[in-house]
Amino acid sequence: MDEALTAVRQAAMFAPNDPNVALGLAQVSFEAGLDAAHLFANAASLSPDRLDIQRGRAIALAAEGAPDAACALLDQLLRSNPGWIDGHRVLCGLRTTAGEADFAGSFAEAVATHPDELGLRIAWFHALAAARQWEAARAVLAHAGDSRAALLGKLFLASESGEAAADPALFDGVGHLDDVGLDLARVRHFLRGGQVERARDVCQRHRGKPTMRPFWSYLSLAWRLLHDARADWLDGGMDHVRTFDLNFAPEDLAELATKLRSLHTMQAPWHEQSVRGGTQTERPLLLRIDPVITKARARIEAAVRDYIAAMRHPDELHPLLAQPRHDFRFSGSWSVRLRPGGYHSVHTHPMGWISSALYVAVPDAADLGPPPAGHLQFGMPPPELGLPLDAYGSVEPVPGRLALFPSTMWHGTAPFTDGERLTIAFDIVPVPPTPGQS
Repeated sequence: MDEALTAVRQAAMFAPNDPNVALGLAQVSFEAGLDAAHLFANAASLSPDRLDIQRGRAIALAAEGAPDAACALLDQLLRSNPGWIDGHRVLCGLRTTAGEADFAGSFAEAVATHPDELGLRIAWFHALAAARQWEAARAVLAHAGDSRAALLGKLFLASESGEAAADPALFDGVGHLDDVGLDLARVRHFLRGGQVERARDVCQRHRGKPTMRPFWSYLSLAWRLLHDARADWLDGGMDHVRTFDLNFAPEDLAELATKLRSLHTMQAPWHEQSVRGGTQTERPLLLRIDPVITKARARIEAAVRDYIAAMRHPDELHPLLAQPRHDFRFSGSWSVRLRPGGYHSVHTHPMGWISSALYVAVPDAADLGPPPAGHLQFGMPPPELGLPLDAYGSVEPVPGRLALFPSTMWHGTAPFTDGERLTIAFDIVPVPPTPGQS
């Protein structure tokens, strides 16, 4: 990032009025962890019609501790551009992380003046559904007409809210539709209702296709419920879960914890995140130009290389073992700070290859509570599916310990009693070899 920042700064010196250069400088500065709101403002002045630049400016303002200014900017822009769905989504997120109950108010205002804009209404529905506000989401869909999007939304709502969770034929009328999101809803519904073979068969339709990534974890559940040996081939129990004690000195961990706490400026997580009772940082953490973060990243990279080097023989059909191993990159990185009683809901990272948890600060044994309080647990299904499957095992939180595991594996944490649980997490993706590399 330091080299990228140097290059784009030099470009800005040569072409100070080039709008694309100005945007590049703002974006690279933001991802490097530097103040960038003023740079996005400059880029916006050079391209006044580009709402995506204003989106970046708002996110940068919030990251720099000015969420009210960010919301005011987006609110002003949305009044003159009420159909700007991405702007509504960002404003929803900012209001959510500020702890506001009326996080989706901008959608309501826009739909009130543009009631026939189906895209706005469906996006509003998705925002409410992510927050599990089922009644409000149902009211929004009631006026969405008979479009395909409205139909699929109503089916999703009927299943996930529990209204028709026990109806085995709920999705039968849309069996002819080819849609990845619909298939995920089908799989969850079939698993929840005991139609395990149907869930397995929907997952199997995606094998060998790029769309398979989010289905691996559900296929694992189906295979386990059907006592299919392929579940062990896929998950391997805890075989692909490894821990690395990174030998941080106590003073290094204390310094890292202080740095991370300074980045947790939000009051609540996004609804789409797994965090419950805590906060999650937004910028790419491990891209920050900061000596404290850089030192931690070097230790992390060494452990990731060890994890990859110790993988079993390549298996071209396996989501973990089939990937090229010569190099990798971070596709996302963040910090999570959990408060007393906080936890991560059960989830996966379907866009990743290898996922992680690095413990920076954890409560002492008395505050943590009896095991598995605060532990990272693997293999248990999402509780809302009601499946009779236990966890494969767990990892105890220890300061300086890094857990690495397949991104397709179900994982979550148990609530703890008191104190603070501060972690770094990231996803790794493989870098395909260039021609001539093995």
